[in-house]
Formats: sequence, C-alpha cells, structure tokens
Amino acid sequence: MADEVVLLDFWPSPFGMRLRIALAEKGVKYEYRDEDLRNKSPLLLQSNPVHKKIPVLIHKGKPVCESLIALQYIDEVWNHKAPLLPTDPYLRSQARFWADFVDKKFYDLGTKTWTTKGEEQEAAKKEFIDCIKLLEVELGDKPFFGGETLGFVDVTLVPFYTWLSAYEKFGNFSVEPECPKFIAWVKRCLEKESVSKSLPGQDKVYDFVVELRKKRGME
Repeated sequence: MADEVVLLDFWPSPFGMRLRIALAEKGVKYEYRDEDLRNKSPLLLQSNPVHKKIPVLIHKGKPVCESLIALQYIDEVWNHKAPLLPTDPYLRSQARFWADFVDKKFYDLGTKTWTTKGEEQEAAKKEFIDCIKLLEVELGDKPFFGGETLGFVDVTLVPFYTWLSAYEKFGNFSVEPECPKFIAWVKRCLEKESVSKSLPGQDKVYDFVVELRKKRGME
C-alpha cells in the first residue's frame, strides 16, 4: 500500500501537516518524502509544474496538488472511514467556506507577526486574534468544527497551532487569554493520535523560525 501513496512535503509546513493528519485518520500507509525547498526534487517539479510547491499527494503515480484539494481527495478515495466532510450539501459548503477562510488568512497573518514591526505587526496581531474569535463563534459549543468528530475544518486549522509559539514570542502577544475556547479546542484535537503524531512540537518549529530570521538578517 505504501508504494501506492507518496507524500511530498516539508516538515514545518502546516499545509502538509493537514495531509499527514488526514492520512492518519483514514489509516492510509504512505511513503513520506521531505523536500529541500531550495533544491526541489525532479519528482516535485514534475508532479506540480504549475506552482512547484509542497504538499503533493501522489496516488498510484497520479499527483494531487494544493492541500485542500488533496484533503478532499483523501476523503473521497478512502471513504471506508468516517468522512471529514459532512454528507449534507449545505454543511459541506460551510466546511469548505471556513477551510477557505483559514487558507486566506492564517498563514499570511501569522507570518506577519514574526516578519514585520511597528504598526504593520500590530495590525497583523489584531487581525489574527479577530480571525480566531470568528472561528470560536463558528465552533460554538461543539467539541470539533466537524461536530462530535474531527472534520475538514479541524484538520485544516489545527496545524497552525505548531507555529503559535513562534507567532506569540516574536509578535509579543498571547492568544489564550483572548481566545480560551480556541486553545481548549486545540487540546481536544491533540488528544487524537492522528493529530498528535502528525504534528511537530512547537519548540521545533520555533527553532526553525529562529534560523529563518537569521538567514533573513532579522536577528
């Protein structure tokens, strides 16, 4: 089975972490290949010639690019396990909406917390917190965005927790006092082995960001 499924990824990527969680949830065995993004493999360039980015899921020799699209692919192909997306068409549309919201907001705002200064950084921190508060409203009193079980939005969002320590330390702010419901949700996600074993530790990601900042002359 492992030779049928290959994941081209880069370990700190929250987008790749999504696929790792989904594959673990579905019980899919796969070959993991960590890419050097400064020297991308011929297989990556061949598999994703348009964007030349990770993650790329390769199933039976056919590549699937872009993490949200690959997530849906995993959900549809390995449908013997509980679905990540709801079966109801309206609820499916809402899950896709919030996953798209996370995609359009979290990475860019999070990156600004450790790459900018002054007013731009303050604005990014405020918008980042505001985004989490919106997501808390959507979560409501449910254990997970997917309801009683881990779902599409949960898998899309929880990888960013691995970067949170770096965001907070370099941005000089703290999420938990303003968004306790979000942190409680993260802890519930981490109780699931598919999540906890698929995510690197915050300290490891923080050290990675420190090195990035040095390379960019920010330290």
